[in-house]
Order: sequence, then structure tokens, then C-alpha cells
Amino acid sequence: MMAATDPAGLRPRLRELLARGELLTMPGGCSPLYAMMAEKAGFESFFLAGSQVSAFLYGLPDCGAIGLRDVVDHARHVAARTGIPVLVDGDTGYGNAVNVFFAVQEFVRAGVAGISIEDQEAPKKSGTLAGRRCISIDEAVGKVRAAVAARDELDPAFVVCARTDAIGSEGTSFEDAVSRCLAYANEGGADLLWLNSVKSREQLRTVCAAAPVPVLTIWGGASPRPTLEEFAELGASAVLFPTIASSAAAQAAWELFHEFRAHGDAAVEAWSAQAEASPRGRVSTADLVGTPEVRALEKRFLADAHQRDYETTFGHEPS
Repeated sequence: MMAATDPAGLRPRLRELLARGELLTMPGGCSPLYAMMAEKAGFESFFLAGSQVSAFLYGLPDCGAIGLRDVVDHARHVAARTGIPVLVDGDTGYGNAVNVFFAVQEFVRAGVAGISIEDQEAPKKSGTLAGRRCISIDEAVGKVRAAVAARDELDPAFVVCARTDAIGSEGTSFEDAVSRCLAYANEGGADLLWLNSVKSREQLRTVCAAAPVPVLTIWGGASPRPTLEEFAELGASAVLFPTIASSAAAQAAWELFHEFRAHGDAAVEAWSAQAEASPRGRVSTADLVGTPEVRALEKRFLADAHQRDYETTFGHEPS
């Protein structure tokens, strides 16, 4: 059956997951289908990544080119098709604190569980690439306060995540990142702090020990990255893999396109055989998106004369 979102239940659920004292591993991607796959695989939440929406829907880099309406409408589709909480990448909030206020209310109405707002200058840059600049801490705190006030008018359970890009940005330092995290929580009222691109285990431990609210992070340091067990030991409440689904899909398509161009049908046959042999089974997009439910609805509601022939037309299941 196609999932139906229940914001009244999923927003408190996200808060529970962040506060339970056990690491929340949050995969990310760009589509309802990836969120549904994450849920089927057993993950408890999903991140809708702005960089991936920009790349996969518009073919554009993560440079602030997508706007509020693009992301809100897409987020509504994602939330409507999964039963796990969805945290949405809200970039810089699409403007100043006034824009953030209205943006948050649009995301609340879209049915997602929370939104992250970052402290970059606009136009923003990818959170994992060079060229980032941060706005002043005072302006950033004002944005967080606006986000909290906006959600309180509609649903206090909605999660406001404040992200700092101060690590590795122009003119900022780790000490600045610590100050920003504390200000966003204590003065801004953020429910969750996102320490972006943390460089070392000690940096993460320091922020997690000082923060009065849960901390989410992505790793930006040298390999080997911490294990999930290490992230938990260092004090993180959540670790984010924002592009994992989209990156994997892009790499798979890249490989197959080149193999197909070089070897023709043999490459397609080899890919199909590999999928069939997977210990996870071959993914059924039809089942994920609810194709069987369409048949059930037709049988339930269509007049006899309008019922479709699924027994003898192309694509029928053999008896």
C-alpha cells in the first residue's frame, strides 16, 4: 500500500529518535522513491538533500539556484510517500529572517518533520566544497529565532535544525563554530544542531559535550572516518549521509551507460543478471510505488465494463 504521512505522529517521533541516547543513522537523497527504499531497508528517518534536488531535478550545482517553492513542493511528495520522519535541507532559508519565517511555515504545511537552516551567506555554496562564507552570528541567531516562532504558530513538534558551516569557511574557525552552536541553541532555541563537515573526533566530542541539544554531523575530515559506534561514543545524536542514495544511483547509471555504449546488449544482460543475483533481491519499483494498489482500487471502484484485462495483455504475470 502507498504510505500516507502523519505529521502529528512523525514530528514527535523524530524528536524521540534524536533524544533516545542511541545514534540515529540518517541516509539522504532526492526523491520519494529513495525515502521509501530507506524505510524498507529499516532506516528510521530520511534527509531530503538540497544539493541532490538541485542536481537530479534541475541539473544544477548546489549554489542556491533552487528556491522555496521548488523544495516545498518536492518535500510534500517525499513526505506523502513514506512513514518515517523526513528532515529537509532548507539551505539558508531563502533569504533573511523574514523569509525564514514564511519558509518554515510552508514546510510545516508540507508534512515534513523538520527543516535545517544554515548560516552561510547567500548565494550559498555546497557544504562540502570550498568558497563558503558565513553571515554574522547575530543575523544567524535571528534566523533561528524566526524559524522557531514560525513553527510554534503551527506545530511546536516540528524540528528546527540550525546548521553551522563555520568549520572551513572563509574567516571562521572551529572556536567560532562552537560559539555559533551554543548561540543557536541557547539564544535561538534550535532543537537540533548540525555541525557541518567536522574535521576531527576531538572537534565533535567538544561540541557534543557543550551542546544543550542533540547534535547531528557529517564527516569532513581525513579517512578513516569514525565508525557508527565511534560517532555514538563521541556524543553525536545523529550522523547524516546526505547524498548516499543519489550518489550510488548516479555511479551505477554512469557505469552502465559506458558499458552499454561499449558492449551493447551484452552489458544490459550482464547488469540484469547481476541484479537478479543480488542477495538483497532485485528491487521492484512497481511494488515500492504501489502498482498493486492501483489494481485493488480499480477492482473496488470501477464499473465492470471499465475493468482492465490483466490476464492476457502484454506484461501479465504467467499462470
